[in-house]
Amino acid sequence: MATRSKAVAELTGAQKSAVLCITLGPSGAAKLLQQLQPDEVELVTREIAQMRTVSPEIVTSVLEEFRDAAQQSGTVAVGGLAYAQQCLEQAVGPQRTAAIVQRIQERRLDTGGLKRLKRAAPEVLAGIVRGEHPQTIALILAHLDIAQAARVVAEMDPELASEILYRVARMEKVSPEMLALVETGLSSKADVSLTQEMTLSGGPAAVAKVLNLTGAQLEKELLENITRHSEDMGQQIKSLMFVFEDLLLVDGKGIQRVLREVDTKELALAFKAASGELMDHIKKNMSERAGQALDEEIELLGPVRVRDVEAVHMKIIDIVRGLAESGEILLRSSGGNDDIIS
Repeated sequence: MATRSKAVAELTGAQKSAVLCITLGPSGAAKLLQQLQPDEVELVTREIAQMRTVSPEIVTSVLEEFRDAAQQSGTVAVGGLAYAQQCLEQAVGPQRTAAIVQRIQERRLDTGGLKRLKRAAPEVLAGIVRGEHPQTIALILAHLDIAQAARVVAEMDPELASEILYRVARMEKVSPEMLALVETGLSSKADVSLTQEMTLSGGPAAVAKVLNLTGAQLEKELLENITRHSEDMGQQIKSLMFVFEDLLLVDGKGIQRVLREVDTKELALAFKAASGELMDHIKKNMSERAGQALDEEIELLGPVRVRDVEAVHMKIIDIVRGLAESGEILLRSSGGNDDIIS
């Protein structure tokens, strides 16, 4: 008996799991393996492949150990990260356990409440954060997709929205503990109906990107309010923003590259609120035939809605930003230096 106990005690966690899988048969083993992580499945199946035969004594001892562990847990099984770490150390050793636990912790943070909020409809999210402290809302906005953050801002009172964006602009790194605290507070407020899903970080550049997507009128109001909070911060944000008229800072080759991504009808609509200087800059980088087609399209448009013009401006700005970030085009700064749009 002592010999059998010693033999079982010398087995690793993966080996004991392999014995259990062999004993349960293919169907039972499959259900057990489905509960494991891919690395754990590989370890256990490797041990199964190496076990040609298992003595009845070993099988009995492993099953008894499994039974005792199940009984000791009582009617309620107690898990948690600490228990998972203990199990992993027995199965794969301390070194690999440390790496696995780190990935688990990162995943827990990424799939928590803030990850779920990333997929919430903007109007729903605006309702959830209503009444929260501006700093809390700022933290949430700083962890949303840029386009979603812009839509949430549009649902808010402009005065409150500008205060929140000012806080986002001043935001630095936030500890995981603070994120967890915010998630806990929000989880008790409402169930969120989720739809589909980048992540915005804090700082002036983040706010500039959000303002670029809010539409000209709201953008102007929010930026003015932020500037009242801090003139320096307002200037920083403004210097980082890219508006439709900034296409004047894109050189001829860059304009030609942008035009390959823009439909003639969309460009005609965008020209409805463009300066003569910008229109000349763009048209001189088009072929004569393309320019004539554009003029004809503009004539056919007639009156248009401001929001439609703003929408196509946003689309073109997004195209410009994407091309610049990939290094396909350059934006000349007003000071004469070439910078890639960030």
